[in-house]
Amino acid sequence: MTGPGLRPTAVMFACGMNSVRSPMAEALTRTLFPNQVYVRSAGVRQGKIDPFVDAVMAEIGVDMSKHQPRTFEQLDESGFDLVVTLAPEAHHKALDMTRTEAVDVEYWPTLDPTLATGSREQILNEYRAVRDQLMMRIKKRLDWAPPPSG
Repeated sequence: MTGPGLRPTAVMFACGMNSVRSPMAEALTRTLFPNQVYVRSAGVRQGKIDPFVDAVMAEIGVDMSKHQPRTFEQLDESGFDLVVTLAPEAHHKALDMTRTEAVDVEYWPTLDPTLATGSREQILNEYRAVRDQLMMRIKKRLDWAPPPSG
């Protein structure tokens, strides 16, 4: 369990298919907290790579080429301090799977950008909004501070 002022050392992000929101959150956390926070992501169902995720993450210098969507069952790990769920179905699954463990489970309602319609640019804007919202929430929740300049 993590208390006030204590940053979790192992975080899992979960959503429906581990192809958009949770891999974005995993990559953002890894980028913001290199070698400080162990981070993984998973989905309730098996998803597939989403090229829009690759595009909007590349815009901020984050390479998503190594991400392979995986389910809770494929993520053969436990011992997370914090599980952040980004979709209702993932929240129910996480609560069910962690009910016997001392772990914090938080639900961060996050829009699903795959539902966006319109031009490529309009769709990309929805993905950017999710990326930026996740970045803000992660920085706040994990108490991010910019590296000292020097």
